Amino acid sequence: MKKIYYGWWVVFACFFIYFLISSTVFSFTAFFEPISKEFGWSYTQISIAASIRGLELGLFGPIMGFLVDRFGARKLLFFGTLTMGIGFVLLGRVYSLIMFYSAFIVIAFGMSACVETVLTAAVANWFKKDVGKALGIISAGVGAGGLSVPIIISLINSFHWRTTFMIIGFGMWLFGIPLSFIVRRSPEQYGYLADGTTAETQAASSKDQDREVILKEALKTRIFWHVCIAEAIRVMVMIALITHVIPYLNSLGTSRSRASLVAALIPVFSIVGRLVFGWLGDIFNKYHVMALVYFMAGVSLLAFAYIQQMAWLIIPFLILFPLSWGAQPLRGAIIREYFGRTSLGRILGIIAGITSIVRILGPILAGLAYDTFGHYRFIWLFFAGTFAISILLMLKVKPYQK
Repeated sequence: MKKIYYGWWVVFACFFIYFLISSTVFSFTAFFEPISKEFGWSYTQISIAASIRGLELGLFGPIMGFLVDRFGARKLLFFGTLTMGIGFVLLGRVYSLIMFYSAFIVIAFGMSACVETVLTAAVANWFKKDVGKALGIISAGVGAGGLSVPIIISLINSFHWRTTFMIIGFGMWLFGIPLSFIVRRSPEQYGYLADGTTAETQAASSKDQDREVILKEALKTRIFWHVCIAEAIRVMVMIALITHVIPYLNSLGTSRSRASLVAALIPVFSIVGRLVFGWLGDIFNKYHVMALVYFMAGVSLLAFAYIQQMAWLIIPFLILFPLSWGAQPLRGAIIREYFGRTSLGRILGIIAGITSIVRILGPILAGLAYDTFGHYRFIWLFFAGTFAISILLMLKVKPYQK
């Protein structure tokens, strides 16, 4: 029997780590109502916690990018899952807004060592030709995390939101720490090159040679900044919507159980988008595929803004918005293709840091829109319009020529 290339075991571990992390992100929307009722905090105040969690890519992301290039992903993943567990246990003991925000700072610090910058670098070191497929698979772990929303709501209803946070923390230790030990730094440790090829096989084909770009050179390229701006817009909208999806649907008269079902279906349906568009990125022009993804995201937001008047619009929203999450593996594939592996973690970390400056605004803007106008429609329309910028940026990029 042919031995399985170890890179796929790295993909397996990163998929489930992504699943654990995204479960905590998607389920946070279920905590809004019980926390607000107990403390009397506004949705804007609670939304700030989601923005603080965004520090994992903002302040800490660039640092982790440098560290993953230097020390490898396994040490960071171990540290991250350990720290996140501590943060969630602390959340179960908060009694003030300052304590609430402080616990999220701890979570953000731990999450910074476990999210896209580190996981993408870990997998991209093992793949080149199949990098889109590999990143699509681990990105599907994010979508699978949506399955946890009904479970989290059930736990909140049965045990209280404090106990639920503590259960999440213990689960992070129980599953996340062992998964971190599966990850290895590079295929060279096992006598292979990317995709499981050997040095002799690669030498026979000059087209397989990597282009290696250092961070300083990458910062001077147009593609770097186009990806930063376009993805900042997408991530801002994504985080705002998944944070406020249950409060928004509740404000329209939708029951909490049905709203939680929609919140769960978004990431679950996104699994298809992540896998399909990761695969398409290995076949077609990645930048044009990315532009298509942004177009679908914009149309989905238009539908979402008017579901109160036309309830059937929830269907195109639940199709197009999850599919648009295929941008996540495409981003990593574009950076891997254009800049190589030498400074991959650094480049991804800087991009994550830049995008997070805008990302932090998403949940706060949505919360302010609701507190100011009493509804969310204006903010969804505004977010839909911003995707025109992302589309234009991708269409202006010239793909890397070997």
